[in-house]
Amino acid sequence: MKRFGRRDQLVSDPAVAADQFAQGALTAVQTAMRVSELRARALKRIDPAVAVDMPAAELQRQLEHIIHEIANDARYELSAREQNRLAEELANDMTGYGPLESLLRDATVTDIMVNGPASVYVERAGKLERTAIRFRDADHIAAVAQKIAARVGRRIDESSPMVDARLADGSRVNVIFPPLAIDSPCISIRKFSRQRLDFPAMVENGTMSAGLARLLGIAARCRLNVLISGGTGSGKTTLLNAMSQMIDNNERIISVEDAAELQLRQPHVIRLETRPNNLEGQGAVSQRELLRNALRMRPDRIILGEVRGEEAFDMLQAMNTGHDGSISTVHANTTRDALTRIENMVQMGQFNLPSRAIRSQIVGALDLIVQIERMRDGVRRVTQVSEICGLEGDVITMNDLAAFEFDQEDPQGRIIGHYVSGSARPSFLRRLEYFGLDRAWTTAMQTA
Repeated sequence: MKRFGRRDQLVSDPAVAADQFAQGALTAVQTAMRVSELRARALKRIDPAVAVDMPAAELQRQLEHIIHEIANDARYELSAREQNRLAEELANDMTGYGPLESLLRDATVTDIMVNGPASVYVERAGKLERTAIRFRDADHIAAVAQKIAARVGRRIDESSPMVDARLADGSRVNVIFPPLAIDSPCISIRKFSRQRLDFPAMVENGTMSAGLARLLGIAARCRLNVLISGGTGSGKTTLLNAMSQMIDNNERIISVEDAAELQLRQPHVIRLETRPNNLEGQGAVSQRELLRNALRMRPDRIILGEVRGEEAFDMLQAMNTGHDGSISTVHANTTRDALTRIENMVQMGQFNLPSRAIRSQIVGALDLIVQIERMRDGVRRVTQVSEICGLEGDVITMNDLAAFEFDQEDPQGRIIGHYVSGSARPSFLRRLEYFGLDRAWTTAMQTA
């Protein structure tokens, strides 16, 4: 039988404990009602047309004054902290994206996932965690989502329940509404990283070894055609950005993206971005159309942010027709799976092409496939680098230049491993010799 005494419980009587719990719940409900009433009364005293054009700091200062005044007149029992928090919420709703504003300003957050009014998750350091951020209700989420969509000329409602958008800072947003999202409107935001990681930084944070970083840098310098493969949030775009820093400043680069997020530093860069349908359901411009247009713009290199459909065929054609050094990304679990995905995507738009012809195109176009993975310790690591060797019968032959092997886990849960390097001569040795980097490649292979 459980004892209730001073040393075991703060409350000695279970009945008293239950009464205190009920009283606390009642107080929370009363506070929520007061906040709701205060919000409604404050909104009646605000001119939206004036508030929209007001600087955020000034708007919040005036809202704090209005809320303090109303609370004092109505004798609402709310602390100054609660009143200031309400003023901040109202300011964020009017000039920003409501409860999401604090997360968008937090540099440690890389992804934001709104599953419901009381279910908001973020990703920090490669791991998901639940936040204390709350929306008032599903309608509050819907209002924020509609504001995001409206700012890019899109519509989101029950008749058009899915939308992809981009915030002003470059962050990617996906919204899905009921009836497709059963419980609540859902918002997913992939934040635009202002931190430009280069190879030294990626070596320092454990993404790859120093030798492997030199290999990938040489691959970019020698104008090898590279496909970066990995899952969602694995760091494909970050790695692409790092490799792009090795491109010569004299080259003309054209990037094609579904949502612009590449950070190319070269002076001669043309950035192209797809366009969705307008409110009338017309005017869409696909990656395939942009890629075909890019070929007419005299590019030295073409960077395709992500290949995901019929444009795979045009990408292979570009790589096979003098645009060496092109780079793209694809969603796949291994380097071999990446080839299968490319083949399947080509077949989506070229139904009359036999498999062998497609594989011949792949062999002629691609030199390297780099696999990157977000591992269970939250670190994004390059796990495999494979070269495309040739075609034997109907099978594409590959050779692993480097592969990550797990050794152990340290006391902090961080994975420790090493890279195993191949010893075979690369099929693109002539290219390395042409650029005078064959010896550098050999040295990097020995230290990868």
